[in-house]
Amino acid sequence: MDLTTWPGAIVAVGILIMATVLIGGALAAFLDIRKTKVVAAQEDDLRRLVHRYEQLAENTLDAQQRVAADVSELRSRTTSIEQILRTVE
Repeated sequence: MDLTTWPGAIVAVGILIMATVLIGGALAAFLDIRKTKVVAAQEDDLRRLVHRYEQLAENTLDAQQRVAADVSELRSRTTSIEQILRTVE
C-alpha cells in the first residue's frame, strides 16, 4: 500500500481510526467490568456489615432483657428485705 497517494493515506487513516475506536471500546469495557466488580465488593461488604449489626442488635436486646430481669429480681429482694427490717423494728 502506497501511503503517498490519497487513497492509500485515506485507508491508513481509516485503519488508525478503527484501531483507536477498538482500543477505546476495549478500555471502556475493561473499566466498566472493573467498576462492576468494585460495586459488587462494596455491596458484599455492606451486606456483611448489616448482618453484623443485626447480630449485635439481637445480642444487645438479649442482654437488656437479662438486665431488666435481674433488676426486677433485685427490686423484689429489696422489697422483701425492707419488709423484714420493718418487722424487726
